[in-house]
Amino acid sequence: MGARAEARDAEFTAYLHARQPSLLRTAYLLTGDKHQAEDVLQTSLAKLYLAWDKVRDRDSVDAYVRRIMVNENNSLWRRGWRKREFATEVLPDAPVTDAYDDGQGAALWAVVQSLPPKARAVVVLRYYEQLTEAETADLLGISVGTVKSQCSRAIATLRDRVPADLDPAQREEDR
Repeated sequence: MGARAEARDAEFTAYLHARQPSLLRTAYLLTGDKHQAEDVLQTSLAKLYLAWDKVRDRDSVDAYVRRIMVNENNSLWRRGWRKREFATEVLPDAPVTDAYDDGQGAALWAVVQSLPPKARAVVVLRYYEQLTEAETADLLGISVGTVKSQCSRAIATLRDRVPADLDPAQREEDR
């Protein structure tokens, strides 16, 4: 292997070690499923590796990978043969968590997952990843106005669907 190829691999590996947990979180927020998120991220990183030499602006690699993940996720849910449920003979073991979990995070995430995939992508990128409207629009290939309108509709939908025990306004009134 040449010195240039070794340097490229070392640079890619360093990027991978630094950013993989954050990218996996983004993939999970986009897909709503741990295994599908791992698949989306793996495919996205493979595509990034193939284009690593073509990525000129190293400061925007995260945006480039996010764009690949969004496109890959959209490709997955567009496929007609894809099913959300899989039959198994043995139920998987439930994960054990040591930290206290009041269930509010999971309950809130279930409400977010009820959004359509494109609206969920806008909400995830805008609020979970804290991207600006312009960055979100650029990443999704839509206009800033579309980001604003989809965010507005998604937030209104979430407000209608959120259970009363998760509503911060309701909890403050109970105090």
